[in-house]
Amino acid sequence: MSWRGLFGGRRPVIACIHLPPLPGSPRYGGKIGRVYEAALGEAEIYRRAGVDGLLVENFGDRPFFPDRVPPETTASMAAVTREVVRAAAGLPVGVNVLRNDAPAALAVATAAAAHFIRVNVHLGAAVGDPGILEGRAHETLRRRSSLKSPVLILADLRVKHAAPLVARGLAAEARELAERGLADALIVTGERTGEAADPEALQTARENCRLPVLVGSGLTPENLAQFYAAARGFIVGSFFKKGGRAENRVEEGRVRAFLRRRAELEGR
Repeated sequence: MSWRGLFGGRRPVIACIHLPPLPGSPRYGGKIGRVYEAALGEAEIYRRAGVDGLLVENFGDRPFFPDRVPPETTASMAAVTREVVRAAAGLPVGVNVLRNDAPAALAVATAAAAHFIRVNVHLGAAVGDPGILEGRAHETLRRRSSLKSPVLILADLRVKHAAPLVARGLAAEARELAERGLADALIVTGERTGEAADPEALQTARENCRLPVLVGSGLTPENLAQFYAAARGFIVGSFFKKGGRAENRVEEGRVRAFLRRRAELEGR
């Protein structure tokens, strides 16, 4: 599997499915059926509106573990993701096990027949709200090989809600994610959920690796043009929700407005 094999030559819009709290998390309400309903409801809205891919995240599980999640989280993610893959009707589906459990994400994606994972810290280390987040590229890549898994790895470059333990510059970090981390694509973001990325960070990443580079936060129809030429794809969550807030419900009109703007930029 390759990026082009998965998405072709276009710049995909990948929509986030922010799962409600899962079993074991502090705010779980005790009814797993509601998790399925929420996930499949969002998947249907996104599919109907015409997005190019979906990304399933355990967004409601705050506060997050800094590394390994418990078995109930992995099991819940696998079960829900499989249902999303079925409902997606051929759309590529990804998995992000927050805050940074790449091995669990890989296991979930492989078992659910999903197509890619997002890894917040793939190499090095960062400090975020859960504590220290450590990259496990050595483990993730070896596990992918042993599982004979075709799942792609999309790695964040300076992930939001965190700061590198030792900053070595975006250029060096982009090169190492590509050359030593063997990532399949990179993601640039703003500092927080819903905050726009820096167009200069996107350009730096593009200039220092040959991988596809995506923009992964803060995108709106109004700022999409700033990133369109340099980015190879877009991960959108907050804008698609009521009022542009990640914790709210998806509004189909906002999804369609963003996709109309993408179509305008494609055709100009």
